[in-house]
Amino acid sequence: MHHLHSTVTPWYQQRWPWLLMLGPAIVVAGSAFTAYLAFSTPDPVVVGDYYKQGKAINQDLTRDRVASAMGLSMTLTYDASRSVLSGQVQRLHGGGMTEPMRLRLSHATLPDKDIEATLQPDTAGRFEAPLAMLERSRWVVLVEGEKRDWRLAGAWVWPKERGVALVAD
Repeated sequence: MHHLHSTVTPWYQQRWPWLLMLGPAIVVAGSAFTAYLAFSTPDPVVVGDYYKQGKAINQDLTRDRVASAMGLSMTLTYDASRSVLSGQVQRLHGGGMTEPMRLRLSHATLPDKDIEATLQPDTAGRFEAPLAMLERSRWVVLVEGEKRDWRLAGAWVWPKERGVALVAD
């Protein structure tokens, strides 16, 4: 009679348990990395004080009505080869504006990429301003008077659109 004496190796020395545990281990590592990304980079799109934002919207509507009463319109173009933003602002009756204006280009998702500039038009309402290379993005354009009494707003997808026209409604 033959006795079969097999030596049983412990489970941790076999290949199959480790191979079966590899999938869940990868999922746990990926989840930990995703959690790290979620908590280390805040979402800049979320606004903390909705009530204050709502009150600001009403003020913006008043400034839009003032721009509409003035008959304001503006064109903006960006020349990437010269790194210059140029344009013209006009009134419906009375030609170009010559008073200084504030320009704000807001990046669609990253507030640290926002650009602010002061524009000084000539007697015909034309202006040029040096501007670092615009990133490919959708930009929210806001132009307002120096006293913040009027504003023109719009959206600009650069470089898909070479320029943007802002017209008071």
